[in-house]
Amino acid sequence: MDLTMFWISVYIVVLAAFTGYVVIRRVPVVLHTPLMSGSNFIHGIVLVGAMVALGHATTDLEKIIGFVAVILGAANVTGGYVITERILQMFDRSKKKQEKEA
Repeated sequence: MDLTMFWISVYIVVLAAFTGYVVIRRVPVVLHTPLMSGSNFIHGIVLVGAMVALGHATTDLEKIIGFVAVILGAANVTGGYVITERILQMFDRSKKKQEKEA
C-alpha cells in the first residue's frame, strides 16, 4: 500500500470515529435506549464497510485485519439487535396485562 492510500485510510478511520462520537454524544440519555434499535443500521454500515475493505485486501496482514473487523462488526450487529429485543420485551405491556389476569 502506498503512502497516499495509507493517509486516505487514516482519514477515513478518524472521520468515522469523530462522526460516531458526535452522533452518540448528541443523543439525550432519555432517548438513548429507544434509539438503540434505530442506530443498529449504523453497525450494519460498519459491517458492510469491513467486508468491502476485506474484499480489497491484498497482503496477508490486511486480510487478517479485515477478517477480524468483519467478525467484530457481525458480533456488534447481532449484539445490538439482541439487546434491543430484550429492552423492548421489558416494556411490552401485553405481557404485563396477561400476568395480572392470570
